Amino acid sequence: MSERCILITGGARSGKSRFAYELAAKVGKPVLFVATAEAGDEEMKCRIEEHKRERPKDWSTIEVTTHIGSQIKREIGRAQVVIVDCITLLINNIFNKYSHQTDEQIDASILEKEVESEIDGLMECIDHSSASFIIVTNEIGLGLVPANKISRLYRDLLGRANQMLAERANGVYFMVAGLPVRVKSAKLS
Repeated sequence: MSERCILITGGARSGKSRFAYELAAKVGKPVLFVATAEAGDEEMKCRIEEHKRERPKDWSTIEVTTHIGSQIKREIGRAQVVIVDCITLLINNIFNKYSHQTDEQIDASILEKEVESEIDGLMECIDHSSASFIIVTNEIGLGLVPANKISRLYRDLLGRANQMLAERANGVYFMVAGLPVRVKSAKLS
């Protein structure tokens, strides 16, 4: 894996995106921002617009719902820093493809394969790129066990995706109340 991959995890509204922006600004090279959110309702549209306003105007942005690795390869251009924000919503996008199914109809093995394929594709993209990558994700497994099968499966597969990324990343930060706690050391170059 590239020596330039940082994973930032933490709870919702813990400062993950802001910290990713700060790290990218320190590198000071052309930035490609990869947004994975889908605006499914008015509140989410407002959140997406808020995030857009926070980003520097000279950053390139692509919106990607799945197949993130191949789309980054196509769009990376001259970017030397790629921010992926965020894996949590990327995994949610995979689950949304099966939203018409009930808990009993969901085939966990199919979802697991799709999640692993998505993360493998992203890691392959990183491996074949000279850019630095900053990947944002949520840590959702710290609370209560979810009450239904699909929510438990989502928690488990996001946890698996996070582990796959953390294993390969050179640096991992856990955000707590806006403060980055270094879990695995590395510097972006």
